[in-house]
Amino acid sequence: MLDAHYRAEGVYFSHDLINSVFTDQRHSDSPPGIQVIRALANAPDILERIQDTLNDSSLPPPIRRHRLREPLIWLQHQGIRLSARTDEQPSSKLRSLIESDPSRDWRVSDVARSFAMSEATFRRSLARSGLGFSRVLQNTRLEKGLALLQATDAPISQIALECGFKTPSHFSDSFKKRFGIKPKAIRSAGD
Repeated sequence: MLDAHYRAEGVYFSHDLINSVFTDQRHSDSPPGIQVIRALANAPDILERIQDTLNDSSLPPPIRRHRLREPLIWLQHQGIRLSARTDEQPSSKLRSLIESDPSRDWRVSDVARSFAMSEATFRRSLARSGLGFSRVLQNTRLEKGLALLQATDAPISQIALECGFKTPSHFSDSFKKRFGIKPKAIRSAGD
């Protein structure tokens, strides 16, 4: 069905929210990619609940956080497993550092120095997680871009620059390679 229409909706949960539900999972820094989850048997419309929670500006932050945990609990109940990240892992520390300024021109030597390590020691410690510096940098920037596409009305070109991409086309191509869809598809899905 080449002429069929397809609509996908994506949700980004912060790592601390995932950790609050999936604390018993073994650590894995490798990004799972897009996970397609079919309608869950006997479960409420999870996406609708998330949208209702995010759109209700009268909710105090602790109640909003509590309600956003519910979809994660439903997923866990249905056998879905998400990686809980710990702040002590080298790649998690690196992600946190990159998230503080994703547009910065990050260099592995500068990062290693900020962690009080030699570059070689830092690379070895990062390699134990199964990911290299470039991959963690790219994934962190793309995930930040996904979050901004979902949560803001900023132009895609601005998001690309804020996430450290030199051109919007590089952002778009990298985004499609990582998530399987173009950034504009995220925006057009909401229309």
